[in-house]
Amino acid sequence: MPAVNLSDILEPALTGHYAVAGLVVLGWEDAVAFVAAAEELGQPVILQAGPGCRQHTPLPVLGSMFRYLADNASVPVVCHVDHARSLEECQSGIEHGFTSVMFDGSDLSLAANIDMTSAVVEIAHPAGVSVEGEIGVVGYSEDSKLNVAAAISHSTDPHEAAKLCVDSGLDALAISIGNVHLQTNSKSEIDRKTLALIEDAITAEFQLNGLDRQAIPLVLHGGSGIPSAVRIDLARSTTICKFNIGTELRQQFGVALRQTLNEKPDQFDRIGILKAVMTPMQKAAMDIMGEFGSPCYESI
Repeated sequence: MPAVNLSDILEPALTGHYAVAGLVVLGWEDAVAFVAAAEELGQPVILQAGPGCRQHTPLPVLGSMFRYLADNASVPVVCHVDHARSLEECQSGIEHGFTSVMFDGSDLSLAANIDMTSAVVEIAHPAGVSVEGEIGVVGYSEDSKLNVAAAISHSTDPHEAAKLCVDSGLDALAISIGNVHLQTNSKSEIDRKTLALIEDAITAEFQLNGLDRQAIPLVLHGGSGIPSAVRIDLARSTTICKFNIGTELRQQFGVALRQTLNEKPDQFDRIGILKAVMTPMQKAAMDIMGEFGSPCYESI
């Protein structure tokens, strides 16, 4: 079926009280495994090309690969550019077939973030492409070997979140409430009080501006660091509709790859080696996606 955009799957998730997995893709093998997982479960999935992936593989190549998989899948697949930092990068993603882009203005002032996110919305929406924004800073785990400054998180201000949502016209909002990137253990403590304040502020801002909606789909980056039971509860009881998952899938890739090389030390064929990790990656993705309560796509 044709590729879909983020709103196509997150708006039903918002009203249906479930979430969808945004799975971080680093190459062909994991992208194929993630789509296979979605098809096995009959669920939608979001394939995400982050900065590391785009640095390794040119965006036009990724766009063609994602669209090939999405357009030939039996379930809805979103082709998503993650953590773009410029209008030009978002424009390039749109031009090369991505159906969703994330503009990360988390390091900007509120006014600048609104201006830039609005500019992305202006070029994306006419093309049928959805836009995810970010407010607050989702830092990195202390174990991630990044510098100390990069590791620091700044919690999302509820008022600023509401203003960005309404004033920019974005379709989904990534927030910082205790979630961190590159967490190798599930120990992130989610600030439920701040989350509730964010949800209330967004509702109030929509009402203040006379807009006919109550909420916006919220996104948590660093989903690997959030305990499974917490992810399940958040998906069912809040407006969080998308969890970005990367680290725990990369860990599974590493385990499967090392196991293959240890079991077959004479194996040298690259295709044979990488094919062996696809089934474990599919299973890991299915385990994660099964948490979020997404219905079979025919009922969406």
